Amino acid sequence: MIRLIGYLFGLACVLFLVVAAGLGIYLAGMTKDLPNYEVLASYEPPVATRVHAGNGALMAEYARERRLFLPIQAVPDRVKAAFLSAEDKNFYNHPGVDITGLGRAVLSNLQNLGSGRRPEGASTITQQVAKNFLLTADQTIDRKVKEAILSFRIEQTYSKDKILELYLNEIFFGLNSYGIAGAALTYFDKSVTELTTAEAAYLAALPKGPANYHPFRREKAALERRNWVIDRMAENGYITQADADDAKKQPLGVKQRRTGTHLFASDYFSEEVRRQIIERYGDKALYEGGLSVRTSLDPDLQIIARRVLQEGLLDYDERRGFRGPVAQIAMMGDWGPELAKLPALRDVPEWKLAVVTDVTPKSVAIGLQPATDGAGKVDAARDAGTIAPDDMKWAYRDATDTRKPAKSPDGVLKRGDVVYVEPINEAAKTYRLRQPPKVQGGFVAMDPNTGRVLAMAGGFSYAQSEFNRATQAMRQPGSSFKPFVYSAALDNGYTPASVILDAPIEIVSGGQVWRPDNYGGDSGGPSTLRTGIEKSRNQMTVRLAQDMGMELVAEYAERFGIYDKMLPVLAMSLGSGETTVMRMVSAYAVLANGGKQIKPTVIDRIQDRYGKTIFRHEERNCDGCNANNWSNQEEPTIVDNREQVLDPMTAYQITSMMQGVVIRGTAAGKIPVKDRDVAGKTGTTNDEKDAWFVGYTPNLVAGLYIGYDTPTPLGRAGTGSGLAAPIFGKFLAEAAKLTPAEKFHVPEGMQLIAVDRKTGMGAVEGDPNTIVEAFKPGTGPADVFQVIGDGEYMTQDQIFSHSPQAQQAVTSGMPGLF
Repeated sequence: MIRLIGYLFGLACVLFLVVAAGLGIYLAGMTKDLPNYEVLASYEPPVATRVHAGNGALMAEYARERRLFLPIQAVPDRVKAAFLSAEDKNFYNHPGVDITGLGRAVLSNLQNLGSGRRPEGASTITQQVAKNFLLTADQTIDRKVKEAILSFRIEQTYSKDKILELYLNEIFFGLNSYGIAGAALTYFDKSVTELTTAEAAYLAALPKGPANYHPFRREKAALERRNWVIDRMAENGYITQADADDAKKQPLGVKQRRTGTHLFASDYFSEEVRRQIIERYGDKALYEGGLSVRTSLDPDLQIIARRVLQEGLLDYDERRGFRGPVAQIAMMGDWGPELAKLPALRDVPEWKLAVVTDVTPKSVAIGLQPATDGAGKVDAARDAGTIAPDDMKWAYRDATDTRKPAKSPDGVLKRGDVVYVEPINEAAKTYRLRQPPKVQGGFVAMDPNTGRVLAMAGGFSYAQSEFNRATQAMRQPGSSFKPFVYSAALDNGYTPASVILDAPIEIVSGGQVWRPDNYGGDSGGPSTLRTGIEKSRNQMTVRLAQDMGMELVAEYAERFGIYDKMLPVLAMSLGSGETTVMRMVSAYAVLANGGKQIKPTVIDRIQDRYGKTIFRHEERNCDGCNANNWSNQEEPTIVDNREQVLDPMTAYQITSMMQGVVIRGTAAGKIPVKDRDVAGKTGTTNDEKDAWFVGYTPNLVAGLYIGYDTPTPLGRAGTGSGLAAPIFGKFLAEAAKLTPAEKFHVPEGMQLIAVDRKTGMGAVEGDPNTIVEAFKPGTGPADVFQVIGDGEYMTQDQIFSHSPQAQQAVTSGMPGLF
């Protein structure tokens, strides 16, 4: 018996050694190709880029994985407690693998054999870190062994808090949110520090299976799992039973956060920022780099810009008539689900989609689009309202020419028509009929001294069209280009009082004859440069450009950044080339700031994930600004090293002339701002396909165009004066409430001399038909009446043949005319 026992013991020892050796060989093989766990020390997860307005308000977030990295010190204890209770209650006590929990899981799995239940894994938080960061998610024995080995090594290398930090920032919570900070924002639109016990418990329930506990599709399961976590928190002593009972009474309270653009009316601006960041740093930096971007957007001016452009587009569009309903739906049974499927203009929250439920000659009954929850479930409530005949009278006219003009609502709409409406009185449930305009436009407002873009609207609605007409649409600027022709002249020997012939002209080139006309067809005879700008005279401008040479005009246009390369042909002097609103506003900013070159920007500063500034728009140096102490030194000065594009005196001269455009020229009566200096220029292209206005005050420059995306005549009164200037005027009237009133700076040495408006010759200030003009030193009004035309000065007979006014002046005895 003793020998038998000895034999069996020896055999057992041999078997043990064989098994141990085999296990050792197996583990050696497992550890041979283990990933390097030390990479956890340099963990840099993909983090969302956040874009902020100039006042710090969050505009947009961009990420493939919506994640914000949060140090463990910033995670509240109740949030930690929720995750420890849900995932690993012995986390702070085990060495990486919870032997007790593992044994319990093995026993449970043995009991559940054949039941079809998924085996319990008993993974600790450390094991999940090893799997998520270093291994695959394969359900194999080999992977579990590697996971355990790595867990022991991770525990020996990193602190428990570091491991928990890695876990909380890496895990997936569903709805494309990663990490506890991203999940708190996604599900509750809160920071982690604001989470309640119930909210923290729900988030802790999600890593086990986000789809299984979806807040809308699986609400019951979500509540059960959340309450289970709350019970474990109480059982582990993190909260009292009373707190647990109170927390379990709370609803899920999920308030899914909007993705993309967050700041109202900033969609076009945010998209422009997004494109520029990708162009500058690449796609990965935007969606994974965790950049912090401070833009130049002024939210107040942005809202104003959006509203005035929308109102202008709607006003024009409604004058053309109604183009028909958005859609037609069946009215058999409940129309709510069918109406809920139709996409509304999400960035025009003032409007609602509605279906016509009944129509009579005196009223239209409508049902409003019902709300849906995060799972797409349609609200059972059906809100109703009415449209009065007067609130849709504009629609009596048909824009498609397929029906006769209507005389009552029943001639326009029918039951089942889906239309847009805007509340007039929500309490009375009265609405106004609306339709998204077909005509479009672009708008930009900028600080002329820095180039910071303060507001941008790229069309009526970003949801309707993502094409940004402020930066991407190439349009002819028409007469809004003329100030740069005149600036070139003023910079090269001409004065505001120089006289150019305004009369019919023929240009022959390549066998083709071009006869530019003034808008309206009339000609004014010899006129000063000021009159040419104020009245937007095409024939004068062509003669002036011909006299200077188009090579000079092209040089100035390129210097101002309007074109990269301008074809030096005379038609270009009337703005027949194509450029963008952004470029035109930037060029006008140079005139407004005294001739200094500016670089338009929508981004003030970019910081990386560690807070280091990697881009700053401001390039001027401030000598002495960073002094450590004050020792009676002089105040620091900002060194302005920007290029001087235009003589400051020339800039003031053309500004003064464009003030005349606003006061008595083509924009007269369109700009209702009287407390500050305003200059600007209208622009209308051939066949009224585009209507422009660009203008400025000393501290704000803005411009816009209106036109169809496929250039089409705008029709009668589709001019810069009739369409664009009033929109600018409304914008400036509201913007003036937010910005200080200032006067344009008169450069030192500039001479202000009274001249005759028609002849440009000297006059006594205060005499009828005189104006005070700005002259550079060494220049002044002409002593004799000289007219530039056809490339040379004109004779008296030539002047008389073109200008009865000049002949009348001579016969009436005007002294010193010739």
